[in-house]
Amino acid sequence: MSKQRAIFPAFLITATMIAACAGAAKPGAAAPVSDAATLAAIDKALAGDHRSAVNRARDAYRHPKETLAFFGLRRDMTVLEIWPGGGGWYTEVLAPVLREHGHYIAAGLDPKSDSKYTQDNIKAFADKLASRHDVYGKAAVTALQYPGAMQPVPDGSVDMVLTFRNLHNWMSRDAAEPMLAAMFKALKPGGILGMVEHHASDSVPQDPHAKSGYVREDYAIALAKAAGFELIGKSGVNANPKDTKDYPQGVWTLPPTYREGDVNRDRYAAIGESDRFTLRFQKPL
Repeated sequence: MSKQRAIFPAFLITATMIAACAGAAKPGAAAPVSDAATLAAIDKALAGDHRSAVNRARDAYRHPKETLAFFGLRRDMTVLEIWPGGGGWYTEVLAPVLREHGHYIAAGLDPKSDSKYTQDNIKAFADKLASRHDVYGKAAVTALQYPGAMQPVPDGSVDMVLTFRNLHNWMSRDAAEPMLAAMFKALKPGGILGMVEHHASDSVPQDPHAKSGYVREDYAIALAKAAGFELIGKSGVNANPKDTKDYPQGVWTLPPTYREGDVNRDRYAAIGESDRFTLRFQKPL
């Protein structure tokens, strides 16, 4: 297999490479629409032998094809995914879809951090990319983490930024505002921010640090608008009405984490993964 990929500093992801993406979102354009070729590419990626059985099992809860189609993914875009995690769940889908006609850039944790968790996360993701050069060989890696790594790509250089269930993490670190501001800067005018997050009940006051892992939809929208984004779409594709959102260990009580171990495991398995809101924002001119 190919050797482990390096973590590229932001300045090495050049504007020239990023500009090579054909069919980029144009300033002032309406939200993009996934074309038939992109949808077929998503289907092919989801069926690929590079995906594990464990990850495939989560498709029923994460609805990757429907989610990416709602965001308007096209295979000729330059897409920045924020914090794909060591396992790179959405990397398995995005990297092959964008491999031939677009660009996939993963913005992970700050490689300068001395945190063991951070370094383990970075290594796990690098090992994943190195394991299948035929799938991930064209993926680029950078970092976006407050406060030390805040420019993952040149300003105004990507067509789409995607973040899946990360907002609560940034809130817990008082980092939501600067992280969203960095994403806004990364996008071209007219570019799209796609966000999925654990959906808190509207009747419960929002904990500003989101200790339960849940975030109110209106709170998330307000944060994004404060960063300059315009809300242009909502989807219930990742909703789960069985989720009561009142668990002793927060959202991590549910699968796939099962933080309480075998306690009430059957009950939580029957609920499934969390209720999630799915939002599409646009960077205006």
